[in-house]
Amino acid sequence: MPPVLKVTPQAARRFLRQALLLDSPVPDIGTALAHLGYIQIDPINVCGRMHDLILRPRVQGYREGGLMRHLHGEGQPLPAAARTAFEHHLPDTHVLVAFPLDAWPHLLAAMQGRTRTRGAWMGKLTPRERELAPHILGELAARGPLSPDDIAVDGRRTRRIWGTATFAKSTLQKLFFHGHVLIACREKNRRLYHLPERVLTPDILRRPEPSAADTARWSVQLKLRQRRLVLLKRAELAAVADLVQPVAVGSGPTLYCLASDVPVLHSAADDSKFENRNSKIRPPLLLAPLDPLIYDRRVTRTLWDFDYTWEAYTPASKRVRGHYALPILAGHELVGHVDPKADREHGKLVVVSRRVRRGHRVAPAVSELARFLGLR
Repeated sequence: MPPVLKVTPQAARRFLRQALLLDSPVPDIGTALAHLGYIQIDPINVCGRMHDLILRPRVQGYREGGLMRHLHGEGQPLPAAARTAFEHHLPDTHVLVAFPLDAWPHLLAAMQGRTRTRGAWMGKLTPRERELAPHILGELAARGPLSPDDIAVDGRRTRRIWGTATFAKSTLQKLFFHGHVLIACREKNRRLYHLPERVLTPDILRRPEPSAADTARWSVQLKLRQRRLVLLKRAELAAVADLVQPVAVGSGPTLYCLASDVPVLHSAADDSKFENRNSKIRPPLLLAPLDPLIYDRRVTRTLWDFDYTWEAYTPASKRVRGHYALPILAGHELVGHVDPKADREHGKLVVVSRRVRRGHRVAPAVSELARFLGLR
């Protein structure tokens, strides 16, 4: 492993803007997905969905709903041969993301593991769900993509983590976690499932399962691609020691970037390249709550002196910033937050609250978000 590279917080911030595509948006979603490794998906739509807010500043001309159209097509589901990406969960987590096709074999071990563990949401099927599974798979084979509501069963319900769900829904959800069905398309935000061979091509599905070591290495590379400057645990570092560059930022903990990103890091550390470039820095931007730039709270505190927590699932009485507060990136600083809410009925974007460091104007960024959402 090369010696530790020491950089200033300013250089690290410049590096992240560049490495995470915030200074030079790419021409299409496929390029962004290949660069970042995955895009996190979330169903909440307060002022745009998470995945749309992540891609909005990174893809030229990105439009709301673009990721779902890229994944599944528009109107009719994409045929398997036309797909370049799919939805599934990060291994060993409940985090739903969009993956490029080459991720598929690395998910197989986690899928198999879930079939053997207990869990109301993603674990092995209950006896009742095992009885229902062949009926569901047969319905999909005969009828095409279906939602749980499209599958006729006895209507009984079973207790789940959040409220209740029909047996059809709980069974389909587990079959998805186990890789026996995939999301073929969506109607608004409703999932329609289909058999894997109707979503992915045979050459993808036949790819052999990698070794545990290879998948562990892939997982750490994915983390590095997604966030570009990260903390690594000892086992993670051992898996990718030949691929990374250790980086020291001030007195903070050692971080790591991909060795292939070192030229970008060196460029970001050259102050002379930035002396007269303030006018070229993109205007203030509202980041997604789970944007890769701020995803790791500890790294965000170290590099940006900004302590941020997404509070959508925090009880209202305990929220500090707001239900769906969006951090404000101004140049190479995080300068506050805006908590907006889309009032679709009246066609306007409402700012519920905001806190912005003195000297920074956030109105243009709010207006840009409103235009993106088709609101005023």
